[in-house]
Amino acid sequence: MKINSKDFRVPTGKTVNLKKWPTLVEPVYKSTKDYNKLLQKHVEELSSLQRLHYAANSHSVLLIFQAMDTAGKDGAIRHVMSGVNPQGCQVFSFKHPSASELEHDFLWRTTQSLPERGRIGIFNRSYYEEVLIVRAHPEILRTEGLPVELLDEETVWQGRYRSIVDLEDHLYRNGTRIIKFFLHLSKEEQRKRFLQRIDTPDKNWKFSLADIEERKFWKDYMKAYEACLSATSTHHAPWHVVPADDKRNARLIISQIVLDTFKALKMSYPEIDAKRKQELASIRRNLMEEASGSESTK
Repeated sequence: MKINSKDFRVPTGKTVNLKKWPTLVEPVYKSTKDYNKLLQKHVEELSSLQRLHYAANSHSVLLIFQAMDTAGKDGAIRHVMSGVNPQGCQVFSFKHPSASELEHDFLWRTTQSLPERGRIGIFNRSYYEEVLIVRAHPEILRTEGLPVELLDEETVWQGRYRSIVDLEDHLYRNGTRIIKFFLHLSKEEQRKRFLQRIDTPDKNWKFSLADIEERKFWKDYMKAYEACLSATSTHHAPWHVVPADDKRNARLIISQIVLDTFKALKMSYPEIDAKRKQELASIRRNLMEEASGSESTK
């Protein structure tokens, strides 16, 4: 099965009903061996494109991952980006904002971590938390220090969606390409993964009672995700709904979407002008003469 990025993309203006988007699809790999082979191929190709991206220094790329607990964000980032030079890639995780961060607008803390040209930035959760977890728990909104007149839940979310879309349009116009992933996990698969964390001693540290509490708000989160995906999937910064019940399949889908985005940039290594070519030729002659001189003194 060939991966078509468009199959997972949320079209601009589409009203999203997550019940109609699968959490499990036919796998693109035939076996564990085949999966490892395909992933390695993607990783090697991405590594090569990342070097070109760094050298071209014309665009920046931002990957955004959002999902429910246990959906596999960390594993996807670790496996898909395993071949990328750490100097050209940075990962940021955003949790509850600090007291200092709450003194600013909701986009401020993430804006400081945007990738430079030639680099890849990865947001493991992002500014989208402010229209997801905060929408599922509206009481958080009342603790963010906003003026009372801005706390109207009938208008605040639409205002935040507009701020996000405006930011992403601005970034696109300045050379940043944004790839957004929602790892779509079923509630039943999350239950199984929670049990696995409890039953596997090496994974006990991953389990938190807070995760179980959040599970009680599953319907609220799904509504928040549907509204968010519908409002903020644009031509320049589309959302991709990735079936996440099969972690391996999800990683292959994600890596293919990232590869397709890089290839669309039509990058090339910087061209060297005539003067620079002469300089390099001169340096090369000196180095060759140095080697000849070393040989003659032996």
